[in-house]
Order: sequence, then structure tokens, then C-alpha cells
Amino acid sequence: MNASAPSADSLRAALAGLLGGLPPHRTAQAVERLIANYRGTTPTDAPVLRDRSDVAAYAAYRMPATFEAVRGALDALREAAPDWEPRTHTDVGGGTGAASWAVAEAWGDAPPRTTVLDWAEPALALGRELAGGVLDAEWRRERIGGALRLADTDLVTVSYVLKELTGADRASLVTEAARAAQAVVVVEPGTPDGYERIIAARTLLVDAGFAVAAPCPHSGACPIAPGTDWCHFSARVSRSSLHRQVKGGSLPYEDEKYAYVAATRFPVTPAAARIVRRPQIRKGLVQLELCDSGGLSRDTVTKRHGPLYKQARDAEWGDPWPPEADGS
Repeated sequence: MNASAPSADSLRAALAGLLGGLPPHRTAQAVERLIANYRGTTPTDAPVLRDRSDVAAYAAYRMPATFEAVRGALDALREAAPDWEPRTHTDVGGGTGAASWAVAEAWGDAPPRTTVLDWAEPALALGRELAGGVLDAEWRRERIGGALRLADTDLVTVSYVLKELTGADRASLVTEAARAAQAVVVVEPGTPDGYERIIAARTLLVDAGFAVAAPCPHSGACPIAPGTDWCHFSARVSRSSLHRQVKGGSLPYEDEKYAYVAATRFPVTPAAARIVRRPQIRKGLVQLELCDSGGLSRDTVTKRHGPLYKQARDAEWGDPWPPEADGS
């Protein structure tokens, strides 16, 4: 892949080039305020990212993790619909464009034309700078909420946005995305409340006639009893030196927990089952927690299963199972 192609590495390089000269203590202070904001009750009548320092902090703190989470959701969509290629993409609440980078990488041979919509002009401005020469994108200021109207498009992504909206605006936004798009991907934090927002969006998409492509192996009701557990996944994020400075960490990586739904108006082949917890590897066996069309189950794979045992040992949380039935 050439240096200007969208990827996790080129995103980190763009961030380092644009933000590397900023005083780390100022960016770290802005990060602390943003963390407090995101963990608390976010106002619904104003953007969270208010100025350039906020946006710089957000970009360094969140873009790599958002990119990896959206990439995980897109990979699952592509497994369920390997022949589908979007020509147009709308990134709702896209801010500095992490989801747009992930979409461009996913269909790197022929990336779609992207429109990034956000209500924070400083975020759009920095996103344009980061994307220069890499993304084919238009950046437009729009109020993200129930009154938003979208042009028809192949793919809509809504990543880490729904928490910032009222319940009524969330429903209106997802309904509008379903009206405008052939495929909709919604990503939220992998927390109990993030999962609840994903389930609500999933229900609206199914009611609008969409089929769930991922992560679920079916479009029926989620088998998790409300309040007892939540469905989420994990993406490994490599930390650059800038990322470690801003976040105050020493490890070269972190794990981003996320919840998502990908749904389409066209036929898809979802996974027969999906691994919904980290596989437990024991001596001579692997225990897999699965979700399939019959609900939640546990599968124990032992050495007696031959090649399937090695595949189970290599399987990861979020993978389709069994590998031969993943729709690819």
C-alpha cells in the first residue's frame, strides 16, 4: 500500500505530522475535559468539540481507536456481502473523519466518494487537513439531530454519535439513515448503555426492512435478556508515541471495546454464528461462547476435532464461526 493510501499507519502519520508540534500538556488537559464530558451527561444543544484545542485532543485521543472499531464493523459487513461495493458514503457526525478513513481503506481498490457531516466546524477543518491527498471527501457543516435530511447514498456510517443526541433525535437520525442508504453501520462504545443504543438502532433498521448483516447471525430479537449482559467486541489499537503522550500510557497498544450493527437493504449472508466472548484456551480444548440463530450457546472444541481445533485456537472474539460458514 502506498504512503498516501488510507490505512491505520497513514492515519497515525497524518496525525503526527499535524499535531506533533502542539504542547503535550495542553492537549492532555483537553483530553481530560473530553473524557469527563463523554463519561457524563453530554449536552444535546451544542457540539462537544468546541475549538481547535478540543479537536486536536480528540483527534490524538480518539481517532485511532474509532478507526479500528469502525474497521471491525466494516470487515464483518464485507464478510456478509463480499461482492458489494459502495460508490457513495455519508459519514454522519464524522467529525475529523476516522470512520471515513476506515471506509476508504475497506474498499481501497475503489473507495467511495465520501461526504462528512458534522456540526463542529473546527472538527471539519482539521479533518480536511488530515485527509489532504488521501481521502476523496467533501466536508459539510450540518446540525446532527432529528431534523437532518440526507441525500441518497450507498452507505451511511454513524459512529460514536448517538450518545450526544436525545432519544427522539437518535430515532429520527437512524430512521433517516435507513431511508437514504442501502447499508447502514452504527458503532457505539462497548458499554451497557452503548449496547442499548445499538439494539434500539437495530430494531429501527429491521422495522425499516433492513436485514442484519453483522454481528448477529439473524435479524430476530437479540437473545440477551435486557439488563443481564451486553454484546460488544474488542479492537486492538497500536499506540504511536503521540498517542501515548496524550493518553499518559506506556503500553504500545490498547483495546477499544465497541458495539455495532451493520444492516442492508440487499441480500446478505451473515455468519452462521459469531464468537461473542474472548475464546478460553485450556489444555487440549477451546471454549467458545457463541450467538447463532438459536440464541446463545457454548461450543467446546478439542484435539479430537482435528483441523477445527487449530482454527479454534486461532479464533478471536468477534470472528464468525465455524470459519467455513462465514459467508466468504
